[in-house]
Amino acid sequence: MTADPAELRRSLAATLDVTEPAWRAAVEAVPRELFLGDCLLRPSGSRWERVHRDRTGEEAWLRLVYQDTTWVTQVDGVSAADAPGPLDGRPTSSSTLPSLIVRMLELAGLRQGEKVLEIGTGTGYSTAILSHRLGDQHVHSVEYDARLAAVAADRIHAAGFFPNLVTGDGLDGHREAADYDAIVATCAVRHIPPAWLLQVRSGGTITTTISGWMLASGLIRLTVHGDGTATGRFTGDRIGYMLARPHERPPRPTYFQRQGQTRPTRLDPGVLDDWTGQFVAQLAAPSAELMTTTEGVILVDVATGSQAWTEPADGGWQVHQHGPLRLWNAVEEALTAWQDAGSPPQSDFGMTVGVDGTQCVWVGTPDGPSWRLPV
Repeated sequence: MTADPAELRRSLAATLDVTEPAWRAAVEAVPRELFLGDCLLRPSGSRWERVHRDRTGEEAWLRLVYQDTTWVTQVDGVSAADAPGPLDGRPTSSSTLPSLIVRMLELAGLRQGEKVLEIGTGTGYSTAILSHRLGDQHVHSVEYDARLAAVAADRIHAAGFFPNLVTGDGLDGHREAADYDAIVATCAVRHIPPAWLLQVRSGGTITTTISGWMLASGLIRLTVHGDGTATGRFTGDRIGYMLARPHERPPRPTYFQRQGQTRPTRLDPGVLDDWTGQFVAQLAAPSAELMTTTEGVILVDVATGSQAWTEPADGGWQVHQHGPLRLWNAVEEALTAWQDAGSPPQSDFGMTVGVDGTQCVWVGTPDGPSWRLPV
């Protein structure tokens, strides 16, 4: 006997850690299988293999759909339905795991009758969850990819929801329907776009993930104030979203290891394996990418080509640095400041957007160690 989708939805909803029963009711009501279509992509070694509904069997397919898992639906602009075979590349769209969707929407503090702007319609599943909870007329959603937007619109309408759907650059928000009570982003950003700050009412919120080219990330809810400033604290959730496409890393030249200047390190590069340690490193070197090897780490600055790489030496570690930026110096200084503060978790970090537009992430209090985001 084929699994009952309604029963699978109820079982999934029952596992969610929610404060408001209305969010659980939305998960019970919205058919996730509708938004995944007939194909998805899952990792297979270093590639992405297609999983097709017809070849999987209906019951197995539905059980996949209702796992609390993020399913990739597009890689480097190629959708699962169009994939001729296994794909190489980075995911560019997905159906986020339901527990994370609900976590972010609860964090945003949304209430019945409030108006929300969702950045990143994606498959449309989270948009439908919002519409069920708030009502169509209160939900506005922007999608950058025109093809994704069209497919999502069809599926959202098929599910019985009719929010305001917009195709465009979500970093520009959607001025026509402003002011919003909240903005919720289902993509990560390197900094808060100025348009978002202008389109949220005083006292409203922005819930998003701050990330960067090292792919470290932090979930934060900011409150927007009447003078255009914003403040908030990171939650400490270990989550990551894909970067908004305009904030993605540019192509990096082929990496060739260059000796440069060599010195002993003051820190074990293994500290970058820590969730918060990697986030601090990214704050210190925001235009650098991070790679790991069996012998240490490699930092490559996308803008200047500067590089730093570590290796074991004399029972400790040494670093080689080449180019106009001393990447390891910047990272080491930031990590030392964090350690001197007691190596607090990311939940002890906060963020301030100033009246001059500067955006700073800080430890403990705004007077503690701080780093500017690239704006």
